[in-house]
Amino acid sequence: MDTTKLSNNGRVVIPQRIREQYGWEAGTEFIVEGIEGGIALQPVKKIKPTTIDEVYGCLPYQGPRKSLADMEEGIRKGAR
Repeated sequence: MDTTKLSNNGRVVIPQRIREQYGWEAGTEFIVEGIEGGIALQPVKKIKPTTIDEVYGCLPYQGPRKSLADMEEGIRKGAR
């Protein structure tokens, strides 16, 4: 079991063995949650950036192309 201490400015060092086990590097951000008897740390999961090519067509439209005037009319109808 590893131990660590809380510094005067509120910092806690996560032991190297634990950092290596989970692949946590300097700059890793954590969610800190108070739990009964202590705290839990969970790394913030970064969302992978997507490109337009990856999401293009996720809501396919099978009809003819719409003009800007058609789209504006649809917005007006929906707003009523």
